[in-house]
Amino acid sequence: MILALLLTLSAPPDWVPARWRWLETRTLDLLRNTPVNCLLIDWDSQQRAQAATFAAAAADKGIATLAVIRPTVDPSEPARDAIHAHFTGVVLEGDFLKEAADRVKAAISPAPVIELTLRSRMPFGSSAPIIGTYQGVWPGIPVMEDGAAKAGPSGSPWINTNAGFLRAAQAFGDSTVWIGNLPPPKTVISLENYGQVIGDAAMAGARWVVALDDDLARRLHDGDKAALEEWSRITHELDFYESHREWRMFRPFAKLAVVQGVNDGALLSGGILDMMGARHTPVLIVPPDHLRPGALNGATMAVDVDAASLTAEERDILKAFTRAGGTLLTGPPDWKQSAATAPDQITLDDKQTKQLDDIWHDINSMIGRGNLGARLFNVSSMLSNLLVSQDGKQVLVHLVNYSNYPVDSVTVHVLGDFRQATLYRPEYPDKKLETYKAEDGTGVDIDLVNISATLRLE
Repeated sequence: MILALLLTLSAPPDWVPARWRWLETRTLDLLRNTPVNCLLIDWDSQQRAQAATFAAAAADKGIATLAVIRPTVDPSEPARDAIHAHFTGVVLEGDFLKEAADRVKAAISPAPVIELTLRSRMPFGSSAPIIGTYQGVWPGIPVMEDGAAKAGPSGSPWINTNAGFLRAAQAFGDSTVWIGNLPPPKTVISLENYGQVIGDAAMAGARWVVALDDDLARRLHDGDKAALEEWSRITHELDFYESHREWRMFRPFAKLAVVQGVNDGALLSGGILDMMGARHTPVLIVPPDHLRPGALNGATMAVDVDAASLTAEERDILKAFTRAGGTLLTGPPDWKQSAATAPDQITLDDKQTKQLDDIWHDINSMIGRGNLGARLFNVSSMLSNLLVSQDGKQVLVHLVNYSNYPVDSVTVHVLGDFRQATLYRPEYPDKKLETYKAEDGTGVDIDLVNISATLRLE
């Protein structure tokens, strides 16, 4: 029965997840004409009959249902109950022991088990089709008490983002990555902010598990007209990325490589990767155990965050890189940002933040003002991600605007000679743009970015 159900649904890597608070089958109508095809529902054994009816109705519409189970004495029992209630699979959300997770997988096989765990315990490099975490900062530009935006080491407004961590997670393996961070409690989230959270994950190739704030969820359930319009715009933002799934096949395009692993701070938000992201410096992230011949192809500069952690073979790869003309910046012992002072740490502490300011000066002196893949102008409230197709003939520039107002007159200079440019935005039809020869490659001007935009160059 489980196999038959799985064959009627999209493959797990293609699931577009959302947390769902309701078991009324009528609420499935909210998913019509949206890309959402996977619902995460908190499991409650006392509602088993209603849950079974809902799960069966969802399956008839091609929608997967996942029972969310949090740490208990033996999670395999509620997992079996959920599968007997026609749920597609199970999400283990929280800090489960490996033995407990293994018992659940054995108990409900071949139904899928997705773990939303601590960042530090994600099974990077595993064969799991989906890996995930419930830990994440809430994306946006933090505002201080006097109303001013907080500044980062680069001097630009600092942007809270999960993008650096998510890009590192993608570099560690081939699994689809889910991030299940929740809206701040007792907060009404603006439409712009929902779009920013979606784009923050999507531009890194990951998926945010959609979670509505309490106010919007209540109004949406009650059929409020304004809430229905807000939901439509949120799902339209999701569809912007899901209608271009081929973008997920593009790989990082950068002249600067950063060698950084799980134990060197790659899992922390606000670290080196986010610092470079704030400067719009494209980065190729190379985990230390991925340092093999060819791993640094295309890079002209590299930063080794923790040289002491490398094996002799890995150090030889970096030596060969410098002998071939590459520039290497090796961090001193006090550079290392340990994975965390505690397993559940996801951001820098005060000492690490101070250290980041010092690191910035070293990296900034090495990279200078050269074009290491792309240079962007008038983008102080934005983050970007530069990607290239497998054949090297197309380049994507993902842009996400974290301010709550549109930005106009954005300029992009990309290394290489490109003749065609297309701009994709959720609110407008695709638009052909003119390209022109720039000092360091090809230039393109973008008239307006509301929240998300993607520029494709050919």
